[in-house]
Formats: sequence, C-alpha cells, structure tokens
Amino acid sequence: MTELLPGNRVELLETGDEFFPALATALDAARRSAHLETYIYRNDRAGIGIAEALIRAASRGVRVRLLVDGFGSANLAAPLRQRLESAGVEVRVFRPERAGFRLRRDRLRRLHRKLCVVDDCVGFCGGINIQDDRDGDDGAAPRFDFAVRVEGPAVADMVKAQWRLWRLVGWATGRLPADPASPDLVRRPMADGVRAAFLVRDNLRYRRNIEDAYLAAIDGARSEIILCHAYFLPGLRFRRALRDAADRGVRVRLLLQGKSEHRWMHHAMRALYGSMVGAGIEIHDYQAAWLHAKVGVVDRTWATVGSSNLDPFSLLLAREGNVVIVDEGFAARLHRSLEQAIGQRATPVLPEAWARRPLVERLLSWMAYGTARFALGVARARWGQFL
Repeated sequence: MTELLPGNRVELLETGDEFFPALATALDAARRSAHLETYIYRNDRAGIGIAEALIRAASRGVRVRLLVDGFGSANLAAPLRQRLESAGVEVRVFRPERAGFRLRRDRLRRLHRKLCVVDDCVGFCGGINIQDDRDGDDGAAPRFDFAVRVEGPAVADMVKAQWRLWRLVGWATGRLPADPASPDLVRRPMADGVRAAFLVRDNLRYRRNIEDAYLAAIDGARSEIILCHAYFLPGLRFRRALRDAADRGVRVRLLLQGKSEHRWMHHAMRALYGSMVGAGIEIHDYQAAWLHAKVGVVDRTWATVGSSNLDPFSLLLAREGNVVIVDEGFAARLHRSLEQAIGQRATPVLPEAWARRPLVERLLSWMAYGTARFALGVARARWGQFL
C-alpha cells in the first residue's frame, strides 16, 4: 500500500521547455548538495546547459554527484565528463558497457529513473532525460513528456533512494563508500501542501511498488482512467484490471506512441491493441512528435508522473522512480494536457479498421510480442542481483 505523505508542494513541468529551466534554476540555488541521476545524458545543447549548472554549483563548494546509466549514456562525451570531474563533480556509471558486443542476461537491467535532489529539500522526478527535446531542430515539436518539482516530506524518500544506489554503485566499482547510508532528514510538511509519495522499483525490496500503486488506483476507479505511455506492454494482471474497469463503466483511455521510434517494441505493443479496443478501451496514437511520457490520471484526483513505462522492462527489470499525487488541482492540470493531446495531436484506433489490418502486419506484431516476452524471461533468470 502506498503511504501518501501530507504537506508536499508539487509542480507539474511539461516537456523540456519547462523542465530544464526549472532544474537549472534549482542547481544555481544549491548551497550544500546536488545529486542527479539520469538514463540518458547527451553532449548536446540541453546536456551542456545542465553540465554548466552542475559546474557552477561545484565551484561554489556544493557537493555535486552525477549518476548515469552505462547503456543509455554510453555516448557521454569523454571531454564533457572530464570537464565535470575537473570541476569537482563526482561522476559514477551504473552498469558500464563493456567493449565489444556481449549477449548478457543482465544487460536489460538499467538505471532508467530520472531524479535530481538539491540541498535534500527540492526534488525533481519524471521521464525527461538530459538531452535536447527537439534533437537540435528549433522548429520541431518537443517530446511529449512530463516531470514534477517537489518540496516536502516526499523528498526525503528521494534522498534515501539516491544514496542507497550511489553507495551500491560505489561498492560495485571498487570505491568503498565513506558516506552514511543516507542523511538523517526531518520530514517537514508544508501548510499548503498536498498528499504525495515517491515510489521506486528495484531488484530487491521494491520490485512491484509502482505497478501495485497503478493497480490499486485502477481497481478503485469509478469514472475515468487516462494512461499515457511511450511503451505499453503490461502483463495479464494489469490488462485484466483495465478490462474490469471498462466492464464497470469506467471510461479507459490510453494515449500511446504513434510514431515508430523503436520498431521492435512498437510492433510488440500493437499486438495488444485488438483485445484492448475489443474490451471497450479507447486507444489514441500520438502523432505530433515523439511521445516519451509515463503518466496517469484516475478519477481526476489520483495522478502519477515518473520514469516507469507500463512494459515488462520498466515494471520487472529497470530501476524506476515515480511520484504519486492525490490532489484534484494537480490532477486537473495533467488531465487538461492529456485531453488536449488526445483531441488535437492523436489519432483514435477504431476497432473496425484495426480488425482489417493486413495479415502480415498482424503476424509481425505477434512475433515481436513473443520475442519481447522471451527476452524478459531470459533477463529475469538473474532477478536476485543487487544492481
């Protein structure tokens, strides 16, 4: 059961246009510490801008830590990393990629969360990587994605999660951690705050926290569910929960990636479309740009923003982080954004048209789906690893 803590201020940030300035502002205000985790860190306009903010903080005597994923940030430019480290930024890599191609079962176990905490009191969590939202094209629409800026008691759990992983990576790379397991933080509720919780998914104690929070909200839904995800390939339990909600008369809408960014996953996802629309679940393919969001709203009261897709790799393999918020005002703003995207930038998947798809296309989808499930089974064979 998710423990919602009262007294949090949570601000919704839509796309990198809102996220990167807010993050840079917080880093420039840092006085004691700044700890950033990300799956992708690119040496582009956004990456350099955040690097400069990290360097400025380190130059003021702030302890700055950067943890990146070894696969997602494999192309982090050596000169940029050297510049960060020369300025005093501590850089560590989660599961560094080895030279040459190696087929390893643990390769899918990634650090996928995007998390930053400044001075142990201001936290950022969401789906936005440290990369240019428009891939250098100023005229292009930004990736459709979200993050939240959080102040209040929930930030303490972000701090603990970051310290725990920082120390684990230190042990794994031969750096004996000299720091305590986590700072001893006092949770101070804010008078005008809302109920919120920070949830992690890892390979030890918190393997199903995010999925269970979604399922509890879906099982309790009475009127409406909107889920927006770049990758949607949930297991049978999750699909049954959505179908049961639709059977109760709940309006269930899925806003999913309409563009094919990763063809294998794109085709695998679409293997589930037929059964979903046949059960009365509405599916809308986002077309305006790349969709990278991982958010949901239930009954315009419960909401979540984070890094976890609803696919087996996020729910069962990767390290993820989500914030759950129960507040009508916050949920209303996220709901408006999703409604606008569905109405103006997405194409509905109609049951009749979907049933008339060519046989070759349907076979390709089921082959991709089968391959995805096989890869998951192989990867999960080593579920007990610490990292």
